[in-house]
Amino acid sequence: MHDKPKTSEEQLNWLKLRFMLDQYRPMADTAAKKNWSHQEYFEQLLQGETDLRWDNGINRRIRMARFPVIKTMDQFQWTWPKKINRPQVQQLCRLNFIRQKANVIFLGGVGLGKTHMATAIGYQACLKGYTVLFTTAIDVINTLLMEQAAGQLKKGLKKYLKPSLLILDELGYLPIDKHGADLLFQIISYRYEKGSILITSNREYKKWPQIFNNDATLTSAILDRLLHHADTVVVEGKSYRMKEQVEL
Repeated sequence: MHDKPKTSEEQLNWLKLRFMLDQYRPMADTAAKKNWSHQEYFEQLLQGETDLRWDNGINRRIRMARFPVIKTMDQFQWTWPKKINRPQVQQLCRLNFIRQKANVIFLGGVGLGKTHMATAIGYQACLKGYTVLFTTAIDVINTLLMEQAAGQLKKGLKKYLKPSLLILDELGYLPIDKHGADLLFQIISYRYEKGSILITSNREYKKWPQIFNNDATLTSAILDRLLHHADTVVVEGKSYRMKEQVEL
């Protein structure tokens, strides 16, 4: 059992007020030189502590989101896709859909910036205080299969249920068998009206049964939950990555 903190340093350390612990003496000297009032001195200390904690929180959320690379909407090449609803995407960047626990689905061919936009929205969410997890649909299934084999499925599912925003990238690029589809359905079902999902896919909705082992019933159940509260962003055009290869 530790003794009750007595000195200012001990109390600030126990309260984990790192900025105040480091700066309360130097800032007191500054306050004396600039004739700050007691309130001004306290407000400066409090602002510094708040800024430090907020910045640390942002860095922690970005790290835990596991983005493959940081992207922003300022970097997006809006002129490249043949078709994209720019106002719709910009509205999504305001993150109202997360507050409403709604979903977003980006549909389009490869190399059109779907992952870029998904990452940018996720990054913006981290900046605004939301927890995010970025992963691919196949990685989710493979992880849950391993957890299930180890008898830890419930624990494995929690990882995908906690974040305010779950980003599932590349749905449809690889086929998913019945077992994998059932696991993915559990996540979508559990998050329904409880947390937002953002999905990128290269398949239009009418071809989604091909993703889920041609199980029309399961596909219908998945789409029913996803699209009840959702925005669909359709992106059309040629691959930007192929453009770069041609230019080389």
